[in-house]
Amino acid sequence: MKDKEKNKRSLARRLKHAVIYVATQRTVVILALVAQIVLICYMFLALQRYSTKMVIIFQVIAGITAVHVLNTSKKAEFKLGWLVPMVIFPIFTVAIYFYLSNQYGARVVRNRFAKKAAETQQFLKQDKEVISKLKAEDGEVYRYACYMNNYAGFPVWQDTSVKFFPSGEEKLGTLKRELEKAKYYIFIEMFIVDRGTLWDELFEILRRKAEEGLDIRFIYDGMGSQHLLPFGYHRKLTELGIKTRVFQPFLPMLSSIQNNRDHRKIIVIDGHTGFTGGDNIADEYVNRIERFGYWKDTSVMLKGKAVWNLTMMFLQMWEVTDPKGKAGSYELYLPDKYTDDPDVTPREGFVLPFGDCPLDGEDVGAVSYMHILTTATEYCYISTPYLILNEELLGALCYAAKRGVDVRVIVPGIPDKWYVKVMGESFFTQLKRAGVRIYEYNGFNHAKMFVSDDRKAIVGTINLDYRSLYLHFENGCYMYGVPAIADIRRDFEDMFANSTRELSLENCEQRPLKRRMASALLKTLEPLL
Repeated sequence: MKDKEKNKRSLARRLKHAVIYVATQRTVVILALVAQIVLICYMFLALQRYSTKMVIIFQVIAGITAVHVLNTSKKAEFKLGWLVPMVIFPIFTVAIYFYLSNQYGARVVRNRFAKKAAETQQFLKQDKEVISKLKAEDGEVYRYACYMNNYAGFPVWQDTSVKFFPSGEEKLGTLKRELEKAKYYIFIEMFIVDRGTLWDELFEILRRKAEEGLDIRFIYDGMGSQHLLPFGYHRKLTELGIKTRVFQPFLPMLSSIQNNRDHRKIIVIDGHTGFTGGDNIADEYVNRIERFGYWKDTSVMLKGKAVWNLTMMFLQMWEVTDPKGKAGSYELYLPDKYTDDPDVTPREGFVLPFGDCPLDGEDVGAVSYMHILTTATEYCYISTPYLILNEELLGALCYAAKRGVDVRVIVPGIPDKWYVKVMGESFFTQLKRAGVRIYEYNGFNHAKMFVSDDRKAIVGTINLDYRSLYLHFENGCYMYGVPAIADIRRDFEDMFANSTRELSLENCEQRPLKRRMASALLKTLEPLL
C-alpha cells in the first residue's frame, strides 16, 4: 500500500514538472537561446561562404585565439573544452568564445562580490587564541586554516558542537524542531526548491514565524529551481512575509555568468544554530518519492561560534543578489548566547565552515579536498555523486593509494544523469590499478563527504566535478578533532558493508565498447558536465 501511494506521488510529481516545463518560462528561455545560437552560426557561415579570403582570415583568428586560450590561467579542462570544438568549428567557436569572455554582466557580478568580501572582512577575523591552539596541535591543519583565513576569508572556530545526519529523513525532525524554536531570524539559501510535502511543512513553519514578526529570508538559485517553481514565485513568498530573492534568474541570453550557479545549502537560525550538507528542499531528499532508488544524502548541524561563518555567507549573498538592498548592521545578527542541546556531541576540536566563490581566483573547495587527501596517512574515504576528475585530483588519489593510504570512493549505483556516470567510469581503471577501492551505492548517493584518519572531515555541497569545484558558488564544513567525525566514519563503514558493491578491476576493464567511446567523447565536454 505504501509503495502504491509513493508511486502515485511520483507520477503526480512528474506530470506537474512536465506541465511546468512546457508552460512556464523554461520553454521560452530554451527557444530564445537556440535562436541566438542559430543566428550567430548563420552569420558566420554566411561570411565564410562570401569569400575564400574570409575563410583564411577566420582560420588565422582561430589559430591566434587557440594560442590565447592556451596561455590563460584557466584549468586544463577549460582549455580542452574550447580547443577541441575550435578545431572542428573554428569560426563559430571563436565567435562564441569572445562573446562569452567579454561580457559586462559577468564583470559587474565579479566586482560586486569582490566589493562585498572586502566590506565584510572585518567581521570575519581569526581569533588568535584559537589559531595558536591549532598550531600547537597540528601544523598541517594550522597552515590550511591560515590559507582559509587569508585567502578565502573564513576563520576557524572552537566552542562549536557538530551533529551528523546520515540521511535527509533523520535531519528533518531536528530541523523542524530548531525552526520552531527560532526567536529572531531564519536565513535559508538553497539551490533547489520543489513544491511537495517537504516544502509544504517547512513553508508552514516559515509563514507562521513571519507572522510572529521574525526576520525570515530565503534565497534560491534561478536555474536550480526555475523549472520547478512558477514564474514570480519569489514575489508571492515575499508578500507572505518570507523575504525571498532569486540568485541569477535564468535569462534567455547567452551569458557566461549563467555558468556560476548558487549551489550552496545553508540554514541559519538566530545565529547560534546552522545546517549545511548536500540536501535541497524537495521530497526525494527525504525519500518521500522515489526517483533513482533510495536517495542517500548527509548533512551536519552546528551549534556555537562557527555558525557565524554561515551567517556571513548568507548575508553576503543576500546583498549581492540585490546591490541596492542592505542587510543592515552585521552586529545585529551575532548570536547573543550559545544554548546547550542534549542531542549534540561535546564541543571539542575545530570547526571551519567555508564558502567557495568561482569569481575570486581561489579554488577553495579543491584546495580543501586536496588538503585532506594529501595529508591522510591511514585512510581517506570519499563520497560523491559525480566523479569527473581533473589531472590534479586523479593524480592525488592514485598517489595516496600507492603510498599505502586506504583510499575508497563511493559513487551512485543508479545515476541521475547517465552521461555523468559514463564519464566517471573512464577514471575507474586507472584508479583501480593504483589501488583505489571503488564502490557503487545501491541507489543514488548524493552525499558529498571526505573523512580521513579519524581526525579530519568535510561535509558540504561540493561534488568532485569541474562545475562544482570551479564554476559554482559552494560551501562546506571542515572539521578537525570533532567527535562527530566518528559518526561520519561509521556511516561510511555501514555503506561499505550494507549499501554498496565493490567494483573489481575486471568490472572496470570490461566496459562495453560503446560506453568507452561515449566517455572518450564526453571528456571534451568535461567543464560543462
